[in-house]
Amino acid sequence: MDSQTSQPSPASQSPPPSHSFQVDLRGLVDLLSHHLYSSPRVYLRELLQNAVDAVTARRAAEPDAPARVRLYPVDGELRVEDTGVGLTEPDVHGLLATIGRSSKRAESLAQARSDFLGQFGIGLLACFLVAERIRVVSRSARTPDAPPVEWTARDDGSYTVRTLPAAARPEPGTTVYLTARAGAAQWLAPERVRDLARDFGSLLPYDVRVGDEPVTELPAPWDRAHPGPADRRAALARHCRELFGFTPLDSIDLRVPLAGIRGVAYVLPSAVSPAQRATHRVHLKGMLLTERAEQLLPDWAFFVRCVLDTDSLRPTASRESLYEDETLAAVRDALGERIRSWLTGLAAGDPERLSAFLAVHHLGVKSLARHDREMLRTMLPWLPFETTDGRISLEEFARRHPVVHFTRTVEEYRQVAPIASAQGVGVVNGGYTYDSELVEALPSVRPGTVVAELDADTVTAHLDAVDPGEELALSGFLAAARARLDPLGCDVVLRAFHPLSVPALHLDDRSARHEQARAEAEERADDLWAGILGSLRGSAPRARLVLNQLNPLVRRIGALGDPELIGTATESLYGQALLMARRPLRPADSALLNRAFIGLLEWATHGEGNGR
Repeated sequence: MDSQTSQPSPASQSPPPSHSFQVDLRGLVDLLSHHLYSSPRVYLRELLQNAVDAVTARRAAEPDAPARVRLYPVDGELRVEDTGVGLTEPDVHGLLATIGRSSKRAESLAQARSDFLGQFGIGLLACFLVAERIRVVSRSARTPDAPPVEWTARDDGSYTVRTLPAAARPEPGTTVYLTARAGAAQWLAPERVRDLARDFGSLLPYDVRVGDEPVTELPAPWDRAHPGPADRRAALARHCRELFGFTPLDSIDLRVPLAGIRGVAYVLPSAVSPAQRATHRVHLKGMLLTERAEQLLPDWAFFVRCVLDTDSLRPTASRESLYEDETLAAVRDALGERIRSWLTGLAAGDPERLSAFLAVHHLGVKSLARHDREMLRTMLPWLPFETTDGRISLEEFARRHPVVHFTRTVEEYRQVAPIASAQGVGVVNGGYTYDSELVEALPSVRPGTVVAELDADTVTAHLDAVDPGEELALSGFLAAARARLDPLGCDVVLRAFHPLSVPALHLDDRSARHEQARAEAEERADDLWAGILGSLRGSAPRARLVLNQLNPLVRRIGALGDPELIGTATESLYGQALLMARRPLRPADSALLNRAFIGLLEWATHGEGNGR
C-alpha cells in the first residue's frame, strides 16, 4: 500500500481542542509598572477617568443627573465615589473581570464615545500598581431595579462577585475601595492623593473633591475674564509660575477651534539650546494626559512651554503621550501659525516687547525665518547680527553697504574683521547658527541687495599694493620669509593697509584648510593611503601671510640682512597673526611659536653677551 494512502484525509481529522490564555496578573502588573506606565501615580488618573466616564455615560441618557466625584483617603485606604451610570452583575463579570474589555466599546455607548477619556479598556488594572485589594460596589442607573453588586479582586488574580441589599448603595453610581499593598501606602496618603487629584483633574468638567476640598478650578486660566490685557497677562504669569516655576516674558493664546484646542504658550525668560527638546502639558477633555509632550509644536518654537486642553488628539495606550498621526501634524502646524502670528503682531504694534523677546530668543526666530520668507521680511529690521559695524540688523547693514560680504565661520570673521573694517569693507559674521543661511536669503526678500562670501582673495584685493620699487628692494627679505613658511603651506605677500598697528594678517579659506588637512593626513598615512590621498590633491589656494608694509616693525625686519634672523622673525609674525585670528593651533604651529620665541631670546641674549 502506498504510504500516502495510509494517512487520514484532512476532512477526516478532528479539530484540535481549544484553550484559553491564562493570565498571570502579578506578572501583568509588573509589565504595566515597568513598561507601560511611567509611575504608579497613574492609578489615580485611572480612577478619576473611570468615574468621569461613568458620569458622562449617565448624563448622555439623563442630562440632569448629578455629576459628582469624591475621593476619601484614610489610613492606607482610598474610597472613590461617583454618581455615574453604574454596573449590573452581568456588567461586572463581563467588564471588570475581563482584562482588555471596556464598556466604551459597547454599542449602547457608541454615540457618546467621543466624550470619554478612556479608550483602551485597561481600567482598574492600573490600581494594582499600588493596591493589593480592590473592592467595587456599584448600582446601575440603566436598570434601577437591579440590586447593587460587589466585585472584590486581589493582586493574585482571584476575585469574587456578590449582590448586596439595596441599602448598601441606595443611589446609582459606583464606589471603589483600594487597600494599599506593602510598601505603597504613601500613594494613598491624603496629601499625596490631594496633589495627584489636583494635578490630573484640575480641568475636569464635573465637581471633583478630595473630602470637602475642591479639585477642579474652572474656568481654565486661559478662559477666565479679566478687566484688561495687562490684568490678563499678569494672571497668566501667576499661573505659569505655579505650573512651570518661571515668570514668562509673555503669553500667547493657543486656540484651534476645529481641533478642539484651547490653551496658552508661555515664552521662556532665558535662552535655551535649539537641541533641547521642549516639553508641554496636555489635557485630554480636562484630564492631564502628559507633562512631557514633545511633538506638539514645530522644532523652531523651542522658546515656549505650552499647557492646553484638547478634544481631538489621540493618546497612546498608556495615555501618557500623544499618538503621532495626521491630526497631531495638523495641530502642530496650526499652533506654529499662531505663534508666528504673535511675532508678526509684535513687529507691527509693540516693538518694545519684540526687542525684549529677540534679546533672548533671536535664535528661535532665525530658525523660523530660514524657511519662512515672509517671516524673514517681517523680522529683517529687528533680528541682530554681528557685523563690522557692530551688532545691528541686516536691513540697516544692507542700507550702509552696497555689497553685503559675509564669512561662513567665526574664525574667518575674526581673521578679516579688523582689516576689512579699516578698509571700509562691511562684513557680517555668518559663523553663528543660521546666520549665513539668512544672509544668503537676503536678496529674496530685499531685491537689489548684493551678497558675496568674503574669501582671502577678496580681502587681499581690498588692500593697497606696495610700490614696485619698494617691493623689489625687499625681494631678499620676502624670499627668506617665503622659504621659512613654505613647509607650512603658507605664502607671504606684501601690502599696505590700516590699522598701522597690525604687522601681519593671516588669510586662508575653507579650500585652503581642506588642502592643508589633506596634506597632513597624507604625511601620517601608510603608503597605500598616502597614494590615495595624494591622488586627491587639488589646486586649492594656499594660506597667506600678508605683511603690512606700513607697520614700523615690518619695516625694521625687512631691513635685516641675516636670512636666519629674518626667518625667525617671520615665524614670530606668523604665530602672532594666528593668535590674533583666534585660530586653533596645529601641533606644527605650536612648535613654530615655541621655536620662534626661543630663537628670538637666543638672538637677544647673544647680542647682550657681545656688547650689542
